[in-house]
Amino acid sequence: MQVQPYLFFDGRCEEAVELYRSKLAARVEMLMRFKDSPEPGQHPPGAENKVMHTSFQVGDTTVLASDGRCLGQPSFQGFALSLTARDDADAQRLFSALDEGGQVQMPLGKTFFSSSFGMVADRFGVSWMVYVAP
Repeated sequence: MQVQPYLFFDGRCEEAVELYRSKLAARVEMLMRFKDSPEPGQHPPGAENKVMHTSFQVGDTTVLASDGRCLGQPSFQGFALSLTARDDADAQRLFSALDEGGQVQMPLGKTFFSSSFGMVADRFGVSWMVYVAP
């Protein structure tokens, strides 16, 4: 059994995937637009070029995503994605990349359980916990 996060970006999926590709070295495995669906017309009006479904890898983890209903108001509450960095410098790089246009929830710093730990919501509102494993 496998549990995979599925994120609905409500119209900003392609922009989010590009950020994760450029800043987190995410690898897009597949991306399907609404217009490419075998069941045409099953999308919000004007959303034919939006992302119906995508699958991308961040490190060893597969993340699934979509533009969903394309209303332009993504809402990510009640969870965070945890990102393990190689070392303190890598943690700082990742944290800074996710902070661009986002909001720091807890500054990156030393804790009793990690030499670097911080929490940040990226520009799409997805919460990330960045840390160095002991």
